[in-house]
Amino acid sequence: MSCRCFGLFDWFKGNDSQDQTQGQEFATDNVRLFSYNSLRSATSGFHPSNRIGGGGFGVVYRGVLRDDTQVAIKTLSAESKQGSREFVTEIDMISNIRHPNLVELIGCCVDDKHRILVYEYLENNSLASVLLGSRSKYIALDWSKRAAICIGTASGIAFLHYEAVPRIVHRDIKASNILLDGNFHPKIGDFGLAKLFPDNVTHLSTRVAGTVGYLAPEYAHLGQLTKKADVYSFGVLILEIVSGRSSSKAAFGVELMLLVEWTWKLREEERLLEIVDPELSEYPEDEVIRFIKVGLFCTQAAAHQRPTMKQVLEMLSKDVQLNEKQLTEAGVYRGYRRMSSESSSSLNTKRKQSVDPSSSTNIVSSHSITEMLPR
Repeated sequence: MSCRCFGLFDWFKGNDSQDQTQGQEFATDNVRLFSYNSLRSATSGFHPSNRIGGGGFGVVYRGVLRDDTQVAIKTLSAESKQGSREFVTEIDMISNIRHPNLVELIGCCVDDKHRILVYEYLENNSLASVLLGSRSKYIALDWSKRAAICIGTASGIAFLHYEAVPRIVHRDIKASNILLDGNFHPKIGDFGLAKLFPDNVTHLSTRVAGTVGYLAPEYAHLGQLTKKADVYSFGVLILEIVSGRSSSKAAFGVELMLLVEWTWKLREEERLLEIVDPELSEYPEDEVIRFIKVGLFCTQAAAHQRPTMKQVLEMLSKDVQLNEKQLTEAGVYRGYRRMSSESSSSLNTKRKQSVDPSSSTNIVSSHSITEMLPR
């Protein structure tokens, strides 16, 4: 789907000379540069009927290029403080990051003040649309598909944390950023967007980027950003996939608990299977319970208690016996509302203290994942 930019002259053939000059001025090895006119044409003038998604960073449209390739075109709602050349350099770096569970970035547009990204198009839109959205878009996902989505997403995040160059903390892991191809294989979207904007350009009205319902307490309150913030968000995502409920929209019990709180309560009462989506008529109980508990390990209030994404991937992929003696209460960020008492206590520690220290905590009984995998 990608192409080299030294072929841009042919791509811009038929457009004005200004487009050709701009395309050649910012030529790179990996990024395909598009003119604004070509993307406007591909989306029928960014017509509302072609809108397929949106979020804090911009609106996404389905587009069809001149060679009949379907693409997802994201118009960025906030302009980077970088100049055009620096923006393209950043995009070029991100485009080198390839993994089966990351959405492929094809190219970009830097015409005038426009900042637009062009991605591969994924037929089944997002996990939020398929599983957590309106009934009109709902698609029944059996347990094997849900488990594969969890494992594939974990694999993608682990790659961003430990293998991508540069290393990336996503900051906004959530169901709407997990896109699904024709076979419902997951791909993480927007994995480089946080690098393209200054810290005050966010999904919230604060300097913290992310989405309420997925935010780790220490990040939301103190701005302490480590890989463990992504781990927390992924833990919430696991619980959403198992339950079929949105963490940011649903409330549980008479106390109107958030999904993480409700899951912890059910665990305390030994009723964990009550969280399982009623649409799942058949599923392996032991495996589902293990996935739920992994979600709870990921959402512990104290960041250093959470596993790394490498450990999470191991726990989801293998039938390991989790060491629940190491499991502590989940932390919750409610915005203006209360969070768990343990979370409050953990956030009163000195800000200079690391929230991601090395730890020898053994979170599985069958063998020590922490000894196998470096933090």
